[in-house]
Amino acid sequence: MSSEDKFQGIAVLDHKDWKNPKKVEFPAKPFYDHDIDIKIDACGVCGSDIHCAAGNWGKKQTPLVVGHEIIGKVVKIGPKCNTGLKVGDRVGVGAQVFSCLECDRCKNDNEPYCPKFVTTYSQPYEDGYVSQGGYANYVRVHEHFAVKIPENIPDHLAAPLLCGGITVYSPLLRNGCGPGKKVGIVGIGGIGHMGLLFAKAMGAEVYAISRSNAKKEDSLKLGADHYIATKEEPNWGEKYFDTFDLIVVCASSLTDVDFDVMPKAMKVGGRIVSISIPDEDQTLTMKPFGLLGVSIANSALGSIKEIEQLLKLVSEKDIKIWVETLPVGEAGVKEAFERMDKGDVKYRFTLVDFDKEFGN
Repeated sequence: MSSEDKFQGIAVLDHKDWKNPKKVEFPAKPFYDHDIDIKIDACGVCGSDIHCAAGNWGKKQTPLVVGHEIIGKVVKIGPKCNTGLKVGDRVGVGAQVFSCLECDRCKNDNEPYCPKFVTTYSQPYEDGYVSQGGYANYVRVHEHFAVKIPENIPDHLAAPLLCGGITVYSPLLRNGCGPGKKVGIVGIGGIGHMGLLFAKAMGAEVYAISRSNAKKEDSLKLGADHYIATKEEPNWGEKYFDTFDLIVVCASSLTDVDFDVMPKAMKVGGRIVSISIPDEDQTLTMKPFGLLGVSIANSALGSIKEIEQLLKLVSEKDIKIWVETLPVGEAGVKEAFERMDKGDVKYRFTLVDFDKEFGN
């Protein structure tokens, strides 16, 4: 049971051999008064998992259990928990498991920007414990960072909302996406395809922006009103001059994003917001005069309040993201890693069958 000192997970043992994860037993985080234990039923596979597993964001402590799009049921509640969660509740945990909850940022629903932010895996808490993620049988977190999942969203579709989904929804929400707005989504992949669905559901006129026409058909099926292939139209910024209120950049790499062309397509006061966290050796270059009247920013995760708002939108609008399921385990995680590395997915993976792998 989850009250034991050991959990099981599928872990990366060496960044150089990251595509061959192994099943391991690892120590659980100390259980504090506001903690809960969650028995995991599903976990999404995020691009961040690949970056961390492969060592693209620097060397991490191993064994490393990644996964921060967790769906499961509460099985234990700390003595001072007060959020109303009960044993048996189906909840989700995203890419953040701790913040101070006392600073102005936390009190104003900006927990991802708290200096004491702890990611769901690979980062030490103040007590020195290094967080471990959701490719495991259990996860132990502060109650604040677990949200109830609406009944009509199945596990495999709910999981990717908790990191990939909220990462694109937060900048859409914070930058006025809605009726009367023209919104572009750059990079139609795991996160970008959700951006198209959410922006359309929020009432915007939506433009899918990709390098080639390869994803045009999918984008239109996902609800895009327009499609721009930037390699086919290298001067697309001039063609769409003064068009966009908002562009959200969801590309995994910024190397192919031309920040000298894009600002030309923005309205005065328009905003370009990137959610990309590429390899740490990448740099962003642009000519400063192109920024006259245009803002460029980077967005982190969304807050717990925003995750709840996203789940409400998906539930009420019956939004169906595109997900393929794989069984958790050494073979399933290996397949997810290999196919994600090749871009062979439309457009997200969710790991399932946790009971079969780890037992009841």
